[in-house]
Amino acid sequence: MTEQSFLPAPTRAELAISKGWVQGVALVMVFGFLIMGILAARTYADSMPLPQRVVGPDGQTVFTEQQVTAGQQIFLRRGLQQYGSIMGHGGYLGPDYTAEYLRLSADDVGQQLRDSGSPDPTADLVEMMRTNRFDEETATLQFTAEQVAAYNRIRDYYADFFGTNTTEHGLLPELITDPQEITDLTAFFSWTAWASAAERAGHDYSYTNNWPPEERVGNRPTADILVWSAMSLIALLAGLGALFALYGRWSRKIGWHSTETPSLAFRQPGEVEITPSQKATAWFFLVVAVLFLAQAVLGGAIEHYRAELSNFFGFDLAQVLPFNLARTWHVQLSLLWTAASFLAAGIFLAPIISGREPRRQSWLTYGLLGALFIVVVGTLTGTALSTFGVDWAKGSIFFDQQWEYLDLPRFWQILLVIGLFLWMAIIYRAIRSRLKTESKLNMPWLFFYAGLAIPAFYAVGMLAGTQTHLTVAEFWRFWVVHLWVEDFLELFTTVMVAYIFVMLGVVRRRIAIQLIFLDVILYSVGGVIGTMHHLYFSGTPVEHMALGAFFSAMEVIPLTFLTVEAWTFLQLGSRQQSRSSAPFPHRWAVMFLVAVGFWNFVGAGIFGFLINLPIVSYYQIGTALTANHAHGAMMGVYGMLAVGLALFALRYVIPPNRWPDKLAKLSFWSLNIGLAWMVFATLLPLGVLQLWHSVNDGYYEARTLGYITQSGNVVLEWLRMPGDFLFILGGVLPFVWIAWLGVRYGIKATTHTMPAETLFVEEHAHAEEDRTGLAPTGGGASRYASDRRLPDDTENPGGSP
Repeated sequence: MTEQSFLPAPTRAELAISKGWVQGVALVMVFGFLIMGILAARTYADSMPLPQRVVGPDGQTVFTEQQVTAGQQIFLRRGLQQYGSIMGHGGYLGPDYTAEYLRLSADDVGQQLRDSGSPDPTADLVEMMRTNRFDEETATLQFTAEQVAAYNRIRDYYADFFGTNTTEHGLLPELITDPQEITDLTAFFSWTAWASAAERAGHDYSYTNNWPPEERVGNRPTADILVWSAMSLIALLAGLGALFALYGRWSRKIGWHSTETPSLAFRQPGEVEITPSQKATAWFFLVVAVLFLAQAVLGGAIEHYRAELSNFFGFDLAQVLPFNLARTWHVQLSLLWTAASFLAAGIFLAPIISGREPRRQSWLTYGLLGALFIVVVGTLTGTALSTFGVDWAKGSIFFDQQWEYLDLPRFWQILLVIGLFLWMAIIYRAIRSRLKTESKLNMPWLFFYAGLAIPAFYAVGMLAGTQTHLTVAEFWRFWVVHLWVEDFLELFTTVMVAYIFVMLGVVRRRIAIQLIFLDVILYSVGGVIGTMHHLYFSGTPVEHMALGAFFSAMEVIPLTFLTVEAWTFLQLGSRQQSRSSAPFPHRWAVMFLVAVGFWNFVGAGIFGFLINLPIVSYYQIGTALTANHAHGAMMGVYGMLAVGLALFALRYVIPPNRWPDKLAKLSFWSLNIGLAWMVFATLLPLGVLQLWHSVNDGYYEARTLGYITQSGNVVLEWLRMPGDFLFILGGVLPFVWIAWLGVRYGIKATTHTMPAETLFVEEHAHAEEDRTGLAPTGGGASRYASDRRLPDDTENPGGSP
């Protein structure tokens, strides 16, 4: 028996912070998802009903449940959700089809009543449209003779609109000509319009809480809309007051503070050996950059449609790239390139976390890259064939588009989910040995949990199929759009950023873990239940609006906290650099992280809260203000973060003598100035004007092409062009070149081991660190601070505030 056999087995590191933090996270999560479970049950039980049959006064069938579902599938398959909207959600160039059908039917029925000699056609119209003639026992909805006649004429209107041989609407010529498809599509629109006016049983408002605003049928803001708007403001003020009170009391113990940090020498690019999988991520980042370029160019094309519908600098673009296909690709690529950057960053960080890399890890990385390529090509091809209406592609899981933001045909959606889980398997393989030595709630495990939440919550979107009831589909779709993006991607963001600063020696792990737990608590308090702010008018019961409004207001609180902490964050980095004998190698990566904080507050916080109040959303949903929030939040937060993570990794992959610091600087300023130009010069003023027009003249009027293409609006659209050019030419193209340098000149991968969690060298340590064993040994000589269990993680766990 050897001497080594008597050595004690490695012990698992203790939890680095007090259990109060864990209990706080558990309480928030249990509460939030318990409420979401109740709301899910209410969504299935009390959403707007889908009749099995809609009949006229003579009992003759007008349309059926199967036709409504078929119409919904046609709406999605042909990409109309990316052109116009249904019940407020979708594209912003075309009309909202719920509001449009409601207006057309109200005008038609009103004219019929006047022609018949009705003494008060206005009152009769309101009564007819608001009376709920749905029989729950037979699941039959009865239309009046006037409503049936209006339905038939509106069907002819849509046959002409979608069948016209022109691109004047930004769509393909003769987009839909099959009479049965037009009938089914009209049935789908008619059902949503009926639910928007017919009063919910036992209430004096419709299934959509009286949305859209339409005086002709008596749709006005409800008491709930007004009251919960006021209550959400109160929640925000109370939450901010509590935040600043707690911050004043505990500011020295939470946030970006690290008074114990020793003087460091940052390990320089070229001195840090990289592993084969880290080298492989250079190809990932090149794909990220190319997809980013394609997405930005498509964004410019979409914008041009709003200035000139059928003339793209002398070329009829809609013949080959109609608006709805361009927007489908633009939206999908925005998700794919940012997510791909996160995947690559996770793979790059894994060997530094564990201190080792398993053999053939790079093979799996290249395999994942190949799978990503297949998903991207399959998605772009499938959605194109679906939009163009190729007969042999109809109904196929490879080609039929899904709901907005989940546009991927079902096969590619499944493959993407599988790919995300395989990514986590690759991560687990890399950090498995490290996980065995750590408490289940220390940094390595938090990294693993946050990564695992990405495929898990994206997979929830699979519950929203093309045949799923509209309201139910919207409920699950926004779990992805909101919970996946605004909560769990935020969590993964926080974990990665905190871990990077631990690796750089800027903050201690205990402080980083506190920040992560604080992030989970603050974001989840409002963010989980706040998901329901997307469902105010989607046919859900009123409690969805009440809870969504109240809790979504609190989503501004963590963004305010991040803004307050931004100055401390910058001071911390400046202090550390002034105490280091080696230059800080990640200036522009960190600047992108600073930009994330700015856009988090402006794009997600201010612009998001601007449209989240129920009374504001009632008039503006589906307008340029929604696009303003989407661009400020998606590009400003996740786009800037994706570029920043790429620059962080590429800084070690690209040889120091080839690192283009000036291009990184140019990319940073061009992307941020271009985005600011985009939102402040065009989207925000357009949105405010459109909101005013909606309140003053009507929601239907504010969504028409006639209003959107007015000369004043067109001028604002053209004003965006300099910002777009700067964004693409000065921001995206330099990033593409930097990524190409990582592939073309990337340093050779020479190791499978490295100091765990360390990209710095300690130079001088404080007396307290000497006492705890962190001081340099041997006459003050520097050493790698690669201890897997720092004393401040175990001997003095942090208390919760």
